Amino acid sequence: MIRDTLWTSAEAGNATGGQSSFDWTASGVSIDSRSLAGDELFVAIKGPRVDGHDYVAAAFAAGASAAMIHKDISDLPPGAPVLRVDDTQAGLEALGASSRARVGARVIAVTGSVGKTGTKEALRQVLSDQGPTHASAGSLNNLWGVPLSMARMPRDTVYGVFELGMNHAGELTPLSKQVRPHVALITNVEAVHLGHFASVEAIAEAKAEIFAGVEEGGVAVLNRDNPHFDYLAGQAKAAGIERIVGFGQHADADACITKFKVHPDCTCVVAQIDGQPVTYKVGISGAHWALNSVGVLAAVVAAGGDLGRAALSLAGLKPLKGRGERHVVHCPGGDFTLVDESYNASPVAMRAAFDVLAHLEPEKQGRRIAVLGDMLELGDDAPKLHAELADDVVAAGTDIVFCAGPNMQALHDTLPAKLRGAHTADSDALHSAVIGEVRPGDVVLVKGSLGSRMGPIVEALMALGEPPVQVANG
Repeated sequence: MIRDTLWTSAEAGNATGGQSSFDWTASGVSIDSRSLAGDELFVAIKGPRVDGHDYVAAAFAAGASAAMIHKDISDLPPGAPVLRVDDTQAGLEALGASSRARVGARVIAVTGSVGKTGTKEALRQVLSDQGPTHASAGSLNNLWGVPLSMARMPRDTVYGVFELGMNHAGELTPLSKQVRPHVALITNVEAVHLGHFASVEAIAEAKAEIFAGVEEGGVAVLNRDNPHFDYLAGQAKAAGIERIVGFGQHADADACITKFKVHPDCTCVVAQIDGQPVTYKVGISGAHWALNSVGVLAAVVAAGGDLGRAALSLAGLKPLKGRGERHVVHCPGGDFTLVDESYNASPVAMRAAFDVLAHLEPEKQGRRIAVLGDMLELGDDAPKLHAELADDVVAAGTDIVFCAGPNMQALHDTLPAKLRGAHTADSDALHSAVIGEVRPGDVVLVKGSLGSRMGPIVEALMALGEPPVQVANG
């Protein structure tokens, strides 16, 4: 497929103040030679562990049209076009800023303790049904991912959706100023990354940094059910944002859930959005998706999108890989259902996953099985926060629980004895116990922080059947 030109050597040079050795055009931008598609500009970022300048030759071998560099490359292919800049990080940010300036899109920035990526993807889908929409790929939400996502924005973009992430204070301010959103959406403030913050209140303070770059006349969309709503609303007003939109079940929410019903494959919602009644279906199961969805619709309205079309589009949502993606695994003796939540975990995300598990009915003599890895970056309270999940595990009707990691020891010890499957020091040691336990009819939830390495357990379970089939809706 031939892609449109995204950058010319002249445009990139004007944006960055750099000099190109030859004329070139690029249809994309990349900072990773391994995933680079042909005809892309490779930006040689120097990170704390890896220097992209060491991979310039590999990038050209993969089909790069040019490379942005700030130092000499010994193995540069003859005649290879390079854009020489003073610093490639600053160059990438300059490309992003230039892209933002030349595109007349309505821009939404999304942050929050949990639900950022799912909300961003929901906005991508519903707005794509209304006009050309560009959004951050995956979780490209940090000091490299945000300017990269900005630099990749096509010229005809009508709606831009960018995820902004942080785990330390001071990180969101520069990202927000790069994105310059018209709408800033904060999904929630929860006990996540407590290892880097003194309190949840400090996390709220850091999340409020997203308001630093909001355009004049912009809108803040905030979770009205969250205990930090008043603080965040005050910070938004202090930043000059006059319009604050609250979403949730709170009686004073501008985007208010009237009622909702969670089904195994979807969530049905009745709501009032900006004074308009709307009834719709979200194609993902879970009470948290009722809440996420009204936040999405509130942001769509704030960005000037069509509420009715967006509500209809929510029915087409599907869970993301590692974030609730569901599979039916076909085995010789019968099928079992696998829910892949292996990408991230926090206390609030764990509880949301247990709610989904509770709404999934095992077949025949099947059971609900939870395979849980450590929630990371929770600081000194980590064992306590893990142990406190026990009541939620029981309430979900879970039949057996497997735990991996030092912090999950606290949960394992707190669970009723009949629910204790096994606890191991790490996920590698848990594989055989889980695989040996699963049988036809079971519903198996696998969840943990990415660093707890629960993904290989998902892969091992999927390998039991040939081939695993993703559920079409839900």
